Amino acid sequence: MPTIRKASSKRGFVFRSICFSYSLLFGSISSGCSGSDPGTNAGAGGNSGSGNTIADSASAKGGAFSSGGSLATGGLADVGPEGTDGGSVAIGDASLSGGTTGEAGSGGGGFTTGGIEASGGVTAGGAGGGGFTTGGTEASGGITGSGGASDYRCDVGVYDAANPPASYAITGGRSVHDPTVILVDDVYYSANTGLSLWTRSSTDLTRWTNIKQALGGTNPSWIKAYVPDFNQQNGDLWAPDFSYFGGRYHLYYAASTFGENTSCLGHATRAAMNTGSWSDDGGPLLCSNSAAFGSYTNVNWNAIDPSIVLDESGSPWLVFGSSWNGIHIVRLTSAGTVDNSSPITNIARRSGPNVVENAYMVRRCGYYYLFMSWDRCCAGARSTYNIRVGRSTNMTEGFVDKDGVALLNGGGTKIMGDGNGWVGPGGQTVVFNGTRAYLVYHAYDASASGNVFAMHVSDLYWDSDGWPITTSSP
Repeated sequence: MPTIRKASSKRGFVFRSICFSYSLLFGSISSGCSGSDPGTNAGAGGNSGSGNTIADSASAKGGAFSSGGSLATGGLADVGPEGTDGGSVAIGDASLSGGTTGEAGSGGGGFTTGGIEASGGVTAGGAGGGGFTTGGTEASGGITGSGGASDYRCDVGVYDAANPPASYAITGGRSVHDPTVILVDDVYYSANTGLSLWTRSSTDLTRWTNIKQALGGTNPSWIKAYVPDFNQQNGDLWAPDFSYFGGRYHLYYAASTFGENTSCLGHATRAAMNTGSWSDDGGPLLCSNSAAFGSYTNVNWNAIDPSIVLDESGSPWLVFGSSWNGIHIVRLTSAGTVDNSSPITNIARRSGPNVVENAYMVRRCGYYYLFMSWDRCCAGARSTYNIRVGRSTNMTEGFVDKDGVALLNGGGTKIMGDGNGWVGPGGQTVVFNGTRAYLVYHAYDASASGNVFAMHVSDLYWDSDGWPITTSSP
């Protein structure tokens, strides 16, 4: 992997911004508006104290959040691709090198925002925790994992106090929210929230080019019938997830509106990442409270923020959810559809209006790690998103934080918050490359008046007790 340029510790940026207005009802955010004409609004480029400059072509139009609790429901609008020649986003002071490339779906590949890494897990086994039946009511049984190989990835991301984690300089990462990343044949591919979803690629995880829309520039036509309040023409699909299993690449995404849990997950596939195009299923994978879907029409969970993790036998599992009853997991078929024999099992939640969403699971050295985004998303410089983690030896139950607090009781160890001129880090994914691991996420410019955000990349290590360590801020 090429060495990544070191970045200055001084920062100042102007990214493409989006028009938003929100109201808070019972801890919920009602939707606002987003720019639907990519790259046409005038705006000035921001610059950093060290000369790293980002040019931008959009003005900030963001409306203000009202006070009170919030219900961040998985991403926000992306107004389109930005130029790739605007300089670098300075978010650290280190070089990224070493490690060998792994193939997608193997120990070397990593996947998605708000999502899950599709490269390992545990084999489903005996009965256990609660879940939901296909009728949408809570059931007493659940499918539990039996644990993974205790030596899997034990040599990956080993913490060395002499080389603490660092963040890296990014180009071509402006206006990226809820990034998902997959590594295939020495090329990283990313997708993010936006109209028809935006994608890009990189050979070093820091310089991103080839920016285009994943689904051809229009949202799948099936969405409007299942999510009536969705803006079919200009609405943004949220928090996509890349994965590989069953001999095909998979793209999962969410269609919803802020403050509501009438939502659906969509699914598309392709045979190769470097040729061909995505083929959408033409209908929803899973919906919450959608009359047209027929099942799960009265549930206290939200079908957004999808991500995939493979168990030790190679079977895919879907992790999803936001607010309401938090994060859930359900087994999929080899084709990537929901296995109706598998209950939908709750694995993390918080009380009241407190938000937990954008979950992403990885397996390392005998544990499953659930990375989560907490608190208020999508509020520009007032965003309070932060990244938390818990772990379990079982992919479907028993997650606790470093202090032993169950994730079902509001537990979650904070590993990243505000700092270095950035706030609201979240929408995270984990990427593996040989013995290196990286946390990829978005964050907001703290000095901007609107919703100014970008992709960030930081080292991810595990300490001697097996708990993740990354930079304390972007």
